[in-house]
Amino acid sequence: MGGPNVHISLASEIGLRIVRGEYPPGTILPNEAQWSKAFEVSRSAVREAIKMLMAKSLLASRPRVGSRVEPRERWNLLDRDVLRWYADSPDRESFLKTVQEFRHIIEPEAAAFAAERRTPEQMQDISLALGDMASASSLPERIDADTRFHLAILQASGNELLVPLGTLIESALSHLFQHVTGRDASLHHTRRLHEDVEKSIRLQQPKAARNAVRRLLESTDEIIASASRKG
Repeated sequence: MGGPNVHISLASEIGLRIVRGEYPPGTILPNEAQWSKAFEVSRSAVREAIKMLMAKSLLASRPRVGSRVEPRERWNLLDRDVLRWYADSPDRESFLKTVQEFRHIIEPEAAAFAAERRTPEQMQDISLALGDMASASSLPERIDADTRFHLAILQASGNELLVPLGTLIESALSHLFQHVTGRDASLHHTRRLHEDVEKSIRLQQPKAARNAVRRLLESTDEIIASASRKG
């Protein structure tokens, strides 16, 4: 493990192990010397990695005790890295369902607000993302357009708290879309559901926008459930 960002790589490795459950809450982690030897990195890199994980509330450091894994409820689950580690963990299905529950809470009302408050420029961003979904020639392109579509709606909601929240959950949404898009045999149906959302916001129909997002999320729920049964 080397390079200028060695501490970031080390933090990712340790963080992933924590999220996977290899180091359960309450575990005292190896000390600086042990990490340094195990990964062949400097002690300063270890210290920086531990600081990163403390900032994400995965770890707490105590004098004469060392670094202890914090209880799960204290973890910053809206941190990009923590979300990524969750998405790469064996408990991936549970993670995706949790993301879906969060979307059910946030996105229908965000779409209703967007229908009331969106500016012409914001509407253009939503419509452009929809068009890019239809014209995407690869899965990564479609995932990118799909993610931009949902984040543009949060932006158009006019609620300042939703904007940074959308940015934080972007990586989670990307993993979710990769999971469901790769298994969705009816892209035409999915596209029509997105078109219904876009149309309702464009025509400034809050109730219709709210219901359109609910139908879209219900469709995604069914795809996840189907994939789980097959998997």
